[in-house]
Amino acid sequence: MGKDLTELRNLHRQLVPDRVGPGEHEPTFLREIAIKAKANKCHRFQDLYRYLNVEYLRWCWPQLNRNAAAGVDGVTAVAYEKELKANIEALVERLRAKRYRAKWVRRRYIPKEDGKERPLGIPALEDKLIQLACAKLLSAIYEQEFLSCSYSYRPERSALDGVRDLTFDLQYGVYGYVVEADVKGFFDHMDHDWLLKMLSLRIDDQAFLDLIRKWLKAGILETDGEVIHPDTGTPQGGIVSPVLANVYLHYVLDLWFEKVVKPRSRGEAIMCRYADDAVWAFRYREDAERFYRVLPKRLAKFNLEVASEKTRILRFSRFHPRLKQRFVFLGFEFQWKLDRQGVPRVKRRTARKRLQAACRRIKEWIKLNRHLPGGEFFERLNARLRGHYNYYGVRGNSHSLYRFYTWAINCAFKWLNRRSWRRSYTWEQFGRVIEFVALARPCITEIPRRRVFA
Repeated sequence: MGKDLTELRNLHRQLVPDRVGPGEHEPTFLREIAIKAKANKCHRFQDLYRYLNVEYLRWCWPQLNRNAAAGVDGVTAVAYEKELKANIEALVERLRAKRYRAKWVRRRYIPKEDGKERPLGIPALEDKLIQLACAKLLSAIYEQEFLSCSYSYRPERSALDGVRDLTFDLQYGVYGYVVEADVKGFFDHMDHDWLLKMLSLRIDDQAFLDLIRKWLKAGILETDGEVIHPDTGTPQGGIVSPVLANVYLHYVLDLWFEKVVKPRSRGEAIMCRYADDAVWAFRYREDAERFYRVLPKRLAKFNLEVASEKTRILRFSRFHPRLKQRFVFLGFEFQWKLDRQGVPRVKRRTARKRLQAACRRIKEWIKLNRHLPGGEFFERLNARLRGHYNYYGVRGNSHSLYRFYTWAINCAFKWLNRRSWRRSYTWEQFGRVIEFVALARPCITEIPRRRVFA
């Protein structure tokens, strides 16, 4: 492990992107930390723990989700806010006296599109507050280091930005092969010791690191009442978990690809990553095949493994648009196709599983809410339609948008007519209602981004 840690440290020292610090409305010390992290890539920050004071926590408080579920202690934001000043002062006193203890994380499961369940962790309210404060401190440091290929859980970056930039690179680049991969159970298998060693490259504050260790080791209260004490992983749902995951994958994948894989490749190579979902593109087959063989070994060093069912290598080239090779990334299916002028273009459409899942969700919502008054029903339906268009409304995806829109109309007509034994609408009447309520029609919401191809 010592040799591998030295490798991480060397990679870390070789590259720091040129980026400005956090927003201007944040506390001054956050901007100072960001400036220091950018100016000196070898600096190890001390005394971060002392920033967890009353003023800083009160500044963080409005940014918590007040409607989020309560943790194991049952304390809600409304109840906590009634004595906010006294509660935060007592919390800070426990932090200073080193009497703070992380509470158990309440486990909940939500269904996934493939029929499985995704485990979520719900921390207690005070744990959320301190996690939010620490997440902002970590972001001030690591936003100066994260590479441009990383899009997950970062300010002014989103999944759609990753989709647009990847489309641009594939369209105007010289890439012929794509490797797509997903880390199997990443949030459950992230190694605690490795993570703390990675954090120690920039943080020299044992009290701050111990705070993070407490959250990593906090017991998980399962739905059946069993308490699990994890040796690996960080709960999805914890506020600090996204930035910790980004730090982990920054050293495991991003820096390794930028400073080891790319220089050893014979041709051009790019990477686009959102959390543990990543796509790599290569110009030559031998580069792609070598990377495909080495990737599992790289992940194994850090106790991770690829999800075999979501990892593959495929030919993806403008010169072979009729191969109909497709890959899925962030809910979109990418494919080379000829446009009306016969020019090859990278086309994107809603992934089939995502479209099917969206249709199931809108059908269930309509079925369960058909009792609402007409105006309220269509107002809420409009909000769901616009939410779908805002994400999937990319150029070239009109057909999938109209499929979703048509499905929603058919489901609404069917279930609104089943509110009683008597039909409410004919198709002609329903068409007039749709026009009257201005039901949101499919539209392209993608905003063109200026991208300089390197």
